[in-house]
Amino acid sequence: MQIYIFDNTLDGLLTAVFDSFSLHQQPKMLLTEGEQLPLFADELHRVVSDSGKAERVWKGLEKNLSKDGLRMITISWLSEERMLNTPLFNFICKVFRQKEKDLERNASDPDVLEVRNSCRRVLHEQLRMKQFIRFQKAKDSTYLAVVSPDHNVLPLIISHFQDRFNDQPWLIYDAKRHYGYYYDGKTVINVTFEDETAVPFNLENGKLDAEALSENDLLFQDLWRTYFKAVCIKERIKPKKQLNDMPRRYWKYMTEKNG
Repeated sequence: MQIYIFDNTLDGLLTAVFDSFSLHQQPKMLLTEGEQLPLFADELHRVVSDSGKAERVWKGLEKNLSKDGLRMITISWLSEERMLNTPLFNFICKVFRQKEKDLERNASDPDVLEVRNSCRRVLHEQLRMKQFIRFQKAKDSTYLAVVSPDHNVLPLIISHFQDRFNDQPWLIYDAKRHYGYYYDGKTVINVTFEDETAVPFNLENGKLDAEALSENDLLFQDLWRTYFKAVCIKERIKPKKQLNDMPRRYWKYMTEKNG
């Protein structure tokens, strides 16, 4: 069984596609470094990421795949699902080998179906992030929101918040992936912290430290909780539906579910 091993980057995956055609091979699986090898893996090829090779493959995809197909690749990649690596690799290879028109629509192909379903999961997650993100106002007038989504959806939602809150500075930080985006009222920049223990907010619950929190923000948080309880009709509470609409994993960062 022939196995390709790569560095779990998109450039690495595209380089693996390049190597597959260059070496006239079609590996059975594409694994990341450290993943357990299958029992009958008798031939290994370690992919060395090459931005030049990756760019050539991507340009080929732009010629042979629709915009929807390209978008499906980039969005599904944000899922960070290891089980996606082999189907996505196979799908990209099929784009060049089969040259099938609208291949991304062929749901009867198991690889295409895997990629499509992964893409759907990411899009569903980014929609929920737009709904469930809660901001707190710091004393310097910056609004902070901490999240930890299942998928790496921040790149997909930042334009939404830039359009909606374009008159105020804000920071949305992904505690799971240790990076975020800061908007200063004009431009958005990617931010990371060398020492997360020194940041003025709690990564576990997203709360700003008391000395950093705006004086009025606690009042607004209490008002929001009061409103949330007031509009809730006890006789019509359906816990199962609430959990389906608002999964528990989001609650720790939501004002109305804390305090």
